[in-house]
Amino acid sequence: MNHSSPTKRIAAIDLGTNSFHAVIVDIYPDGSFRTIDKLKEMVILAEKGMDKHLSEDAMQRGLDALKRIKVLCDSQQVEEILAFATSAIREAKNGGDLIQRIQEEIGIKARAIPGTKEAELIGYAIRHSIALNEEMVLMVDIGGGSVEFIIGNNEEFLYHKSLKLGVARMAARFVKTDPISKEEIKILRKHYKKELNEIGKLLKEYNVKTMIGSSGTMENIGAMVAKRNSHTANMSLNELIFETSEFKSLYKDFIILDRKERKKISQLDEKRIDIINPGMVLVKYLVKKFNLENIKISEAALRDGMILNFIKQERPKLDMVANFPEPRKRSIYELLRKCNWMEAHSKHVAKMALQLFDCFRQELELEERDRELLEYACLLHDIGYYISYRKHHKHALYLIIHSDLKGFTEDEINIMANVARYHRRSFPKKKHFLYKKLEKPLRKKVKKLSALLRVADGLDRSHYQNVEKLEVENATEKVNFYITTMGDPELEIWGAERKSKLFQKVTGKKLEIYAVNKNEPERIQNLTGGNN
Repeated sequence: MNHSSPTKRIAAIDLGTNSFHAVIVDIYPDGSFRTIDKLKEMVILAEKGMDKHLSEDAMQRGLDALKRIKVLCDSQQVEEILAFATSAIREAKNGGDLIQRIQEEIGIKARAIPGTKEAELIGYAIRHSIALNEEMVLMVDIGGGSVEFIIGNNEEFLYHKSLKLGVARMAARFVKTDPISKEEIKILRKHYKKELNEIGKLLKEYNVKTMIGSSGTMENIGAMVAKRNSHTANMSLNELIFETSEFKSLYKDFIILDRKERKKISQLDEKRIDIINPGMVLVKYLVKKFNLENIKISEAALRDGMILNFIKQERPKLDMVANFPEPRKRSIYELLRKCNWMEAHSKHVAKMALQLFDCFRQELELEERDRELLEYACLLHDIGYYISYRKHHKHALYLIIHSDLKGFTEDEINIMANVARYHRRSFPKKKHFLYKKLEKPLRKKVKKLSALLRVADGLDRSHYQNVEKLEVENATEKVNFYITTMGDPELEIWGAERKSKLFQKVTGKKLEIYAVNKNEPERIQNLTGGNN
C-alpha cells in the first residue's frame, strides 16, 4: 500500500456560536490525515444571547468569514467541504435563512447537526488526539452557545450530550456587572447545579478524576495556567496537563478582574474578554463539586471529529487507525511513513539501543517511561534524510518538533527530537539553542539517551543489520560488547567505537568492542585494536 500520496484533500468547517473554524487536511490511503492549513474567524453570532433572531449584522459577519474560508479552500484545491452548524444557527428562528444564504452566496452546503451528534464527534476527536486508557474521564467542550459533555475512555462513551450552557449564552443571560458579582456567580452555580444533575451522578459513580477540555475557552484557560506556572506550552497546548489546584489559584485572581484588566492578558482571545467568566465559573464548579484532580487540554475539537467521521464513512474497507489504536504510536508511524523512513535500519538500531537501556537503566538513573521515548527517537533518528543527507540529524529535530505528534507532552516531544538530533556529529551543547531551552533534568536525560542511540547506530554502520547478537558485560571500570555478526564485523566495530565517546562520558566507563567468531566459540580480540 502506498502511504506517501494522499487520496483526497478536504476541508472541515465548524460554524460555531463564537467562531468559525476551518481546517484543511489531506487524507491518506491508510485512513490517517495530515493538516495542511487552518483558519479561525471570530464571528460572535449570538451577540444578544441565544433566543433571538440572528441579526443582519451577525449574518453578514458569518458570510464574510465564510467567504475568506472559501477563498482559502479554493487556493488549496480542496475537493470537498464539510460544514456543520452548531447551536447558534441550530436554534435561531432564521438559522435556516443563513444556511440557505451560505449555499447561494458562497456555494458551501452547511448542515445543522444535533447536539448529541456534536458531542459524539467531539468525543471521537479528543480520543484521537489524547492518549486515553481504561480510566473514565470527563471531556468538556465549552462553546459559545452550548457545552458538550462526554464521559468515556479509550473503548466507549457512557454519556455524550450537548447542554445549553455556552459562555456567550450564559454571559448574556446572567452577567450584567463588571467585574462579575458574587451574586451572579451564585446564580450561575445554581443554574449549573440544576443542569448537571444527571452527569453528576455518573461522575460520582465512576469516580472520575480527570477532565479533558477542548475548544477556545478551555485553550485560553490552559494557556493562562501554563503562563502562570511556566509549563512548557509555547509550541502546543495539546496534552498540556495541570492540577486542578493550579486552575483554582488562577480562578481566584482572574474572577475579580474587570474588562480593562482582562484585556491585558495576552493568552485571552480578544473577543472572549466579555464572555469568558461563565466558563471560568463552570470549570470551577465541576472541579470543586466532583473533586477532579487533573485538567488536560485537547487541541482537537469538532472539526477533527468531522474529519474522522468522514474517513469512517468513506473508508469502511480500511482500518481506520492504520493498525495502531493508541495515538502516540500511531502518530509516530504516520510521521515515519511520510518521511519514507529506513525501516530495517531504524528498527535494528532501536532494538540494540533498548537492550542497552535495559542494561544501564538503573545505573544512569533513567525512568521506565524513558524507554518508550528512546525507542521512538531511534525509529525517527534518520527521518531527516527525507529533506537531505547533509545535516539530516538537524532536519530530524525540526521534523519531530513541528509534526504535531499526538498523545505526547511538549517535554516528551523535545526529548525525542533532541535525542534524534544528537545521534551523530556534535554532542549536546549549551550553545545549541533548542537544547539550551530545555530544563536541566531534561538536558541530562537527552545526554544519556543519545549516548545509547549513538552507540547502537554505530553498531549498524553498514545499514545491513550485520549484528545478529549483542552481549554486554558491564564491570565496575569498563564495559565490554561482544558482537556476533553475519559478515565481517570491522565496519560495525569501527562505527560503534567512533560513536562511543558520549557513552563513555555518561557511564564513566571505558568501552571495548569484541567480535565473536561464530565458528570458534572463544572470543577474539577486537579487530581494530583501537579505542577512543
